[in-house]
Amino acid sequence: MTALPPSSREEEALARHREELRKRFPLPEPKPRTPRKALGAGALAVLLAGGLAWLDPAYHHESYASAVGEQRVLTLADGSRMTLDSNSRATVEWHLRSRRVELQAGRALFDVSKTVFRPFQVDAGTTQVRVLGTLFSVDRLDPAVRVTLVRGKVDVATGDGQRLQLLPGQQVETRTGQSLHSVNVDAEAAIAWKHNQLIFDRTPLAEALKQIQRYRAAPIRLDSADLANLPITGVFDSSQVEGLLTLLPSILPLSLNSDSDGTLHIRHKAAKK
Repeated sequence: MTALPPSSREEEALARHREELRKRFPLPEPKPRTPRKALGAGALAVLLAGGLAWLDPAYHHESYASAVGEQRVLTLADGSRMTLDSNSRATVEWHLRSRRVELQAGRALFDVSKTVFRPFQVDAGTTQVRVLGTLFSVDRLDPAVRVTLVRGKVDVATGDGQRLQLLPGQQVETRTGQSLHSVNVDAEAAIAWKHNQLIFDRTPLAEALKQIQRYRAAPIRLDSADLANLPITGVFDSSQVEGLLTLLPSILPLSLNSDSDGTLHIRHKAAKK
């Protein structure tokens, strides 16, 4: 049997849910016309909001998650691919006129199939990424969100009304109260995690530990705050994070101590007597 192209699969999926859509979102009954002067700004806003919601109803929901140490590569109904990194969660909503993903935790790589009339939107906290067809990653660093563009174009918007368009090889971090600005990066290195690689280039220890924590169930505690900005450089295997952590005292002035539950404490290296 010949495989259907993504657009045909979308139409087929929509057709299966058409009757459900009719029941859930019936056409409103015609009402007597309200005189134009009597329609205030508040009433107009309510009508517009209700109309837009009816024009783009959700007809299907999906939830996905990856365990600690697991990556999941998912092919969505429209042909787009979503790769969830370790310890990540996302929900997918199919709307009549849009495709929407909420990245609830972790990070994901999106290879979006191009559909002119159904934009693809990713929400991560108050950050919103909107595209038609492209390859990009979204990383929830809480409280920041990092967006890296590999191919195409994306529009990044924040809850306080800022907007920024990224070009290939650009990255942006959104933080509450900070202005948006892009930086040029090695995009392939930024998404090397999909090949089980952690690449650090003078990365502050605190940030590196956040990335390492994705691949470890027991917590990592940085007990000495003044170690946070120590730089770490190298390419490491994300499936061998215990070996990476054991290596840290040989490259940085710190020590490791573990609790019985596996919690790892990182502190200053004790002075030799």
